[in-house]
Amino acid sequence: MNEIKLEMKDISIEFPGVKALNGVDFSLTSGKIHALVGANGAGKSTLMKVLAGVNTHYTGQIYVGGEPVEIRCPKDAKNLGIEIVFQEVDTALIPYLTVAENVMFNTLVNKMGKRQMVNWKEMRQSAREVLKKLNVDVDVNKQVSALTLAQKQMVLIARCVVGKCRFLILDEPTAPLSNSETQELFRVVRELAKENVGVVFISHRLSELYEICESITVMRDGMLVIDLPLTKELEVNTLVEHMLGRSYEDNYIKKNCQIGGPLLEIEDLTEKEERVKHITMTIHEGEIVGVAGLVGAGKTELCKTLFSAYQHGSGIMKLKGKVMKAKGPMQAVKSGLALVPEERRKEGVLITDPVVSNITVAAMEKYTNRLSVVNKKREKEDARKMIKDLGIKTPSEQQMVALLSGGNQQKVVVGKWLNKDSEVYIFDEPTKGIDVGAKQDMYELIEGLAARGKGIIYATCEFQEVLSICDRIYVMYDGEIIKELKAADTCEKELLYYSTGGK
Repeated sequence: MNEIKLEMKDISIEFPGVKALNGVDFSLTSGKIHALVGANGAGKSTLMKVLAGVNTHYTGQIYVGGEPVEIRCPKDAKNLGIEIVFQEVDTALIPYLTVAENVMFNTLVNKMGKRQMVNWKEMRQSAREVLKKLNVDVDVNKQVSALTLAQKQMVLIARCVVGKCRFLILDEPTAPLSNSETQELFRVVRELAKENVGVVFISHRLSELYEICESITVMRDGMLVIDLPLTKELEVNTLVEHMLGRSYEDNYIKKNCQIGGPLLEIEDLTEKEERVKHITMTIHEGEIVGVAGLVGAGKTELCKTLFSAYQHGSGIMKLKGKVMKAKGPMQAVKSGLALVPEERRKEGVLITDPVVSNITVAAMEKYTNRLSVVNKKREKEDARKMIKDLGIKTPSEQQMVALLSGGNQQKVVVGKWLNKDSEVYIFDEPTKGIDVGAKQDMYELIEGLAARGKGIIYATCEFQEVLSICDRIYVMYDGEIIKELKAADTCEKELLYYSTGGK
């Protein structure tokens, strides 16, 4: 098979108030798997969106096979065989259509646009064949809404293969996946590389890149920092230092906060649909309590149940000794609870609204008078202060949240609840999709809340994180808490033992 080289030369792009890319050179060869890394806001996704025809107002030149090409819309990219699978897979799929219809979606659109009859039997068979080629076992007649995140990702990759993909961009593909699902994704990516597809692999999980990628490009502040072969001799800390532009200490050293009396007490709580069962736990003032478990253990379901997004079936919750009777998130917020959800773009922010309204939305009573007239000046002042305090990188408080990096979007979600001044903060996978530098910022922010006497629930499948920042840890398995441990007296091995059902 002939190698085809894709080259980007001197690519620059600006958005209002920020130069997102500044003279970037990037290249990819078909049949190779290439890592692209950088801190949040480094320009990784922006550069790849230029290739995908999403960011169209770039300057510079793109070459495919040595020939100059123009990519000014997604169709241009598809015609060149360039496909992208974004981190938020749900936005790229149509949930009420079947797997077959989603896999063959572009073919369907073309046929309907030309007013051609669709042979549904043939379409389903074509979908089966491409899924079989990828060794993906999914019923093509099943609605996409019923699939797991990992299966949805495979459906999207299958759609790319149908489109005669020559270059595939995967943006944070492993962020929502378990270890076994990640290994299955790696298998599919390797098969595509054997078929002469060039793959760009964007990830903040640096250690996994050594397993799948052959070379790596590091970006920082919209510029290329370095291109390197990805070998075992290249240490993770060296990569991190290239990303951050400074030295980096791998292990976070937790500060000791004074722990007070019981703040939130949960007794034998069971969610109505029994997604979580018999939950008994206590969070004290100034305490950071971890909820650890593998993907699917019930951590997110527990967070949503505590926040009353999922209905309670039985059990008792007390805040400061008073029984809570929250029948929905609104009452939970009024009681003093705050939730920073895992899916921040879907559930945590108003993605098409400016930063200012996102930061003030949970505490609108502070900005409205008896006639419900909003004090815009105070809103702006408080938003600017929060932006400064949290180090949110944005041109102004009027910037649309969708245009911020993942780490800065996460800070906006937290800023919303800081502005509300809640009693208990529930963090569900707070470092998902953010870089190592932003993780440090998140840890310090959470510790700052604990120092003010707030109660913190920190739910994650990253065991090193709960060991670094938490005082106590509850381990979940199959929707239940099966073990309580002191963070200082346990280790990753013990957490893994209980999270896999160990007794």
